[in-house]
Amino acid sequence: MKISIFGLGYVGCVGIGCLSKQGHHMVGVDVSDVKVDLINQGKPTIVEKDIDQLISEGHQAGRIRATHDYMDAVTNTDISFLCVGTPSSDNGHLDLTYILQTAHQIGQALKEKNGFHIVVIRSTVFPGTNAKMTEIIEQESGKKHDVDFAVVSNPEFLREGTAVQDYLNPPLTVLGSSCPKAIEVMRSLYQDLTDAPIEVVEIGVAEMIKYVNNSYHALKVVFANEVGNICKQLGIDSHEVMRIFCMDKQLNISPYYFRPGFAYGGSCLPKDLKGLKTLAHDLYLETPVLNAIEHSNELHILQVIRQIEHLENHRAVQGLPKMRIGVLGLSFKAGTDDMRNSPIVNVIESLHGKGYDVRIYDKNVSLSRLIGRNKSVIASKLPHLNEMLQEDLTAVTDWADCIIIANKDDAFRQARIAIGTPIIDLVRIKELEGQEGYNGLCW
Repeated sequence: MKISIFGLGYVGCVGIGCLSKQGHHMVGVDVSDVKVDLINQGKPTIVEKDIDQLISEGHQAGRIRATHDYMDAVTNTDISFLCVGTPSSDNGHLDLTYILQTAHQIGQALKEKNGFHIVVIRSTVFPGTNAKMTEIIEQESGKKHDVDFAVVSNPEFLREGTAVQDYLNPPLTVLGSSCPKAIEVMRSLYQDLTDAPIEVVEIGVAEMIKYVNNSYHALKVVFANEVGNICKQLGIDSHEVMRIFCMDKQLNISPYYFRPGFAYGGSCLPKDLKGLKTLAHDLYLETPVLNAIEHSNELHILQVIRQIEHLENHRAVQGLPKMRIGVLGLSFKAGTDDMRNSPIVNVIESLHGKGYDVRIYDKNVSLSRLIGRNKSVIASKLPHLNEMLQEDLTAVTDWADCIIIANKDDAFRQARIAIGTPIIDLVRIKELEGQEGYNGLCW
């Protein structure tokens, strides 16, 4: 098939690579010159396991290209995937500017195109967005939905760091549309991925499921951390407690987030939790558990800062100079360069504001590669990152008076840390447990 993808961020870039691997001809569309140029050079726009090989192979085979021209993209493809950003405002409502603008563009292009066209919403959107997009495309194109075109809600279930494998091996595929013809085309597109079920549901269900999923995922992280804090005070191994908890696959469902550790972050969980809370508020419903999650998460971030301050107070009594802090890991998760809502960024920002000298090592974060939201995050929170970021792991561990381990990069398992140096482990690096100075955040 000939497929266009609007938005070349995480979801769009992974989609282009994986669909090209299946033999489809892909056209990426983005307003960013940097992202379009990268794809046209056969390079990915993100750091993600296996995606560089997929993009390179697809480009060399002539199945991948990118453009700014939405008219070209729509008129020369049969399906358009929408993977543009849907950021949340301060009050939790979604900013649909980009996705609705794309709907207008697709409608304008369809006005000049003959033949049936399918528009697939992969971005996370509130219920009702499918209907709004359908209305816009009808108005712009003068054509009839489910006759000349169709809009399908098809939420993605990708985890950064394992996004390629998640795409190729999904737990299920969810499709929602009022057009049976479009559903059958989408079935054929996904039928060769795995034996995972394809669930055809009402549009509202398809639009809602991602919010429910991500809000529950956010809850799982905080729940495990609070259990960990209680267990630690009782002298109980919190990871052993959670291991037993996760053995119950019938009631507890999934073990993925049930590990005591650091605060949740990333581009999805904070945004979608806020979105679901706002939706409930707009419906005059009380959701006390959802309302408590973000506060608990913030307290967990504050807990790291308090541990640093406790260590600093002890040093001050001994007459020692202010601690030098080494941070291992800046992105919110190993295997990615994504710093959006990375909780360790907030910790570093606070420590720097309190006068601590901080140095950071993360092999996936490069100042020269920062684009889009990642760049704005650093500009607003860590304007001095160029002075903090180091290229050598050992240089950071040898220099620091205290080490914070913020993600599970494999290199940190063999990190050379002097005996007695305080280690605040936010993710549980088992190879370091038992070392003098080691302290797990909540175990």
